[in-house]
Amino acid sequence: MIILKIGGGGAINLAGIARDLAQLATRVVVVHGANAVRDELAARLGRPPQVVTSVSGYASVLSDPAAIDLLLMAYAGLRNKRIVEALQQAGVGAVGMCGLDGRLIQGRRNRGIRVEEHGRTRILHDLSGKPQSANVRLLRALLDLGHTPVLTVPIADEDGAAINAENDDIVAVLARDLHADTVIQLLEAPGILRDPGDPGSVIPSLDLDELTRWEAIAAGRFKRKLHALRRLLESRGTRIVIADGRAEHPLGNALDGIGTEVLPSTLPQASSERG
Repeated sequence: MIILKIGGGGAINLAGIARDLAQLATRVVVVHGANAVRDELAARLGRPPQVVTSVSGYASVLSDPAAIDLLLMAYAGLRNKRIVEALQQAGVGAVGMCGLDGRLIQGRRNRGIRVEEHGRTRILHDLSGKPQSANVRLLRALLDLGHTPVLTVPIADEDGAAINAENDDIVAVLARDLHADTVIQLLEAPGILRDPGDPGSVIPSLDLDELTRWEAIAAGRFKRKLHALRRLLESRGTRIVIADGRAEHPLGNALDGIGTEVLPSTLPQASSERG
């Protein structure tokens, strides 16, 4: 089984992904972002997302009730249905849902985000949390019927309320609970870059030790992504490929290893090329 994460950038080639997915014989569960659509809607509404960084260096969007409404519009609404549309047009029987539907993704609300402001630490409370489990019975029923689930945020908290969560963490829960052997992440970059300003500096492979070192020096949302990848490797040793979602054959290229492959084994060339 493959867990396919589609990034939320505006340049992602949805039609190409859909064509590639239609050629696969294996089961696929899709998880997607929608940051470009969210930011566009937020600008129209005069409500730009508020990004906060915890004292440990992880960045996230502050999820107040207005932000949850925006998630429902941008992620569970417009972007989700456009992806379903692209898949249906390619002959894939896609079903679009958010983690709230049928409690497909059950989470636990955060107790607070510790942030530092003006030299003081305080705790921010919002409608965000961590995914804990997937509704495997419902997902497998859809897969058994030949459907491809297309999932996004929000997810359900302990009381069934809508909360925001990181899609990378949702991917990790799905990979664990569905026993996926491959995770593909498609984004607006050819892979993990040694130099963020040089698209040609793709790191072909990373091992767990190297990934841990990168996480230690990273910042912002990239730090959070690396953290989720590390946890996924530590828990299952799943094959992970991070590849370019803008390519003509995004999914096909990723399955062929074109991008950055993150492996649990030690790869000397990855650690020696670090810069």
